[in-house]
Amino acid sequence: MPPVQRPKGTRDFLPRDMERRRWLEGRLREVMRRFAFREVGTPAFEHTELFTLRSGPSIVEDMYTFTDKGGREMALRPELTAPTMRLYAEGLLGAPRPLKLCYFGNCFRYEQPQKGRYREFWQFGAEILGAERASGETEILALAHECLRGSGVRDPVMRIGHVGVLKRLLSDSGVPPGEQPRFWPLVDKKDFEGLRAALGERGVDPDPILSVLERRGGRELLEKVPGSGLEEVLDGLESMGVTGYTVDPGIARGLDYYTGMVFEIDVPGLGAEKQVCGGGSYSLAELFGAGKVESTGFALGFDRILVALEAAGAAFPEAGPDFFVVPVGPAERGEARRVVAALRRAGRSAETDLAARNLSKALKHAASAGASEAVIIGEDELGTGLLTVKNMGSGEQRKARLEELLK
Repeated sequence: MPPVQRPKGTRDFLPRDMERRRWLEGRLREVMRRFAFREVGTPAFEHTELFTLRSGPSIVEDMYTFTDKGGREMALRPELTAPTMRLYAEGLLGAPRPLKLCYFGNCFRYEQPQKGRYREFWQFGAEILGAERASGETEILALAHECLRGSGVRDPVMRIGHVGVLKRLLSDSGVPPGEQPRFWPLVDKKDFEGLRAALGERGVDPDPILSVLERRGGRELLEKVPGSGLEEVLDGLESMGVTGYTVDPGIARGLDYYTGMVFEIDVPGLGAEKQVCGGGSYSLAELFGAGKVESTGFALGFDRILVALEAAGAAFPEAGPDFFVVPVGPAERGEARRVVAALRRAGRSAETDLAARNLSKALKHAASAGASEAVIIGEDELGTGLLTVKNMGSGEQRKARLEELLK
């Protein structure tokens, strides 16, 4: 065992892991491109105040914080929406709106590690700033749906609600706005028994509230969300071909800056850590002096999506080289290097044997490296200019000139 090991809740990514991660990144970025979102990036650490302004208590308690050498209170970012809004306020105030931004990065929270939950994790997300409310919400929901569909995730369940439901129910029961946040984590965790007890302690009859929050269904539940505009949003979704959703009045996202529509996407096969996406509408820009800007967005749990794909037996592409060039002996090594260089300049991935193996062992190594084809260069190949090309899958061999391989 090495004397210094990686910190608890973090991971090393071996080449095969990174190949799968880059593949998924590529799929998600392609979806973002098709929806005309542009990528931005923010620092891995920010002033702690950025996250304490409006984030819920659960995130604040789990943050990695430190005092830098200048005496400033800093935090490793626990999420990416607040940094993106700061970026907007600092650098994009003059940009034409609506703005459609996306991002990908690592985040940090001091949580109990378990399958699908780590202390360092990655989020892929998107935000729309300055759109007409219903249009922005429709676009962001359609984008989230397509991100999962385009990644190959099976049977995702999208649940759509509105934070105004819980706020109105509590207000109608006599709970003032200042006291309401204490109940939100219980609803967020679907701990309705805990909510019943907490409401009872407050002297509130829990039955009218729970009769609404525990229901799920179709559009008929929209009568429980009057004035939310969700009817228009669902019409827009259906016109874009997105129909696999559930109306869930009991969604109360774990962050208290949401102001309207909220949604979550689950993959039931993941068990307790089934949620792979969450988001909604919010208003944060004014906290950074940028004025009131209607915004809506989401974050995808990149790591959980990978777990879902692996659990479903997804066929990830192999990442071996196109060609593995094998010199039969020392006399052919110079020609092997020339061939490898030409292939690389032509945009093909190629490597050659760097361990001076004999032909048999070099071909075995080419197979283990996942090479598509082996290019064998011996005395005959030097004399004729024809290379021996072996298909590593079928074992078939053919003769070809270098120019043919460069096409």
